[in-house]
Amino acid sequence: MLLDRLKEVEKRYDELERLLSLPETISNQEVYQKYAKEHSSLTPLMDGYKEILIVNGDLLDNKAILDGKDEELKALAKEEIPELQKRHEELEAAIKILLLPKDPNDDKNILLEIRAGVGGDESSLFCAELFRMYSKYSEMLGWKVEIMKASPTGLNGYKEVIAMIAGKGAYSRFKFESGVHRVQRVPETEASGRRHTSTVTVAVMPEADVVELDVSQDEFRIDTFRAGGHGGQSVNKLETAVRITHIPSGMAVSCQDEKSQHKNREKAMKILLARLLDLEVQAQQKKIAAERKSHVGSGDRSEKIRTYNFSQNRVTDHRIGLTLHKLTEIMEGDLTELTDGIIAYYQTESLKAS
Repeated sequence: MLLDRLKEVEKRYDELERLLSLPETISNQEVYQKYAKEHSSLTPLMDGYKEILIVNGDLLDNKAILDGKDEELKALAKEEIPELQKRHEELEAAIKILLLPKDPNDDKNILLEIRAGVGGDESSLFCAELFRMYSKYSEMLGWKVEIMKASPTGLNGYKEVIAMIAGKGAYSRFKFESGVHRVQRVPETEASGRRHTSTVTVAVMPEADVVELDVSQDEFRIDTFRAGGHGGQSVNKLETAVRITHIPSGMAVSCQDEKSQHKNREKAMKILLARLLDLEVQAQQKKIAAERKSHVGSGDRSEKIRTYNFSQNRVTDHRIGLTLHKLTEIMEGDLTELTDGIIAYYQTESLKAS
């Protein structure tokens, strides 16, 4: 029963409050932060629990009034009971979602990787536009965006762009963006006015560190070399470019955008660690999807997830059957309605599975 589960959560919540007040906890910041984080994660559940108890009490009081003789009070009770029942249902639904197993990566920063796919220059242009869209959305949420690696084209596009998006909950809002994004429009370079279809692939990876992945520095080989590209005062005189290889998997990342070898090394390592963690996440998601005999949350990067149709000002997310006729606003970073719809869909599917 839901209330029984909440009583168990309340016991843990009260225990955490006791632990957080102990001198030995306060003096150990690592332990204190661990307890504080768990306490914070349970607070919304406790708020919902307290409110649902109040609503239940009010319902019982009003139902008792119906058995009385005061007609005026009975009339008021009849008005209040449907509203209280509706609020009870809303609280119950919200609490069930809060009780779902939490993705341990949800609060993390992300590495956002966008690559041009089918469509040549048009695909590269849309790659840049998607990056701009995600950047504006992140800025609206107060999150920091930093380009880690980029391969620009001559037409203000990108063959590839990788960015770090730093902000609490970034992965929870972005994790369903991974997949193939299709754009349908008449390119500016198309003289005949013929509509083109191009694709861009998006990968969203939680930020990772060495300790979390249980790997040692001995598993990485670091090579330095002179950066390529156009000339200039300090062109290619120093070995500032860095390539890091994870020896067991053979996975490698090169970075040469920064003039400092240290910065290139730091960025390359962040990208490589994120990709290694992403492999683990995808394997876990596919295992869960296989057990459920569905593709919910499978993270399949080859799946066409969304179409952006410019002539109809339309965006369609194919996984959930959601169509919004507000492409202009979405490309300006207004992704809230779209992401809320996707998150709600997957939460509903998780509730069904549980």
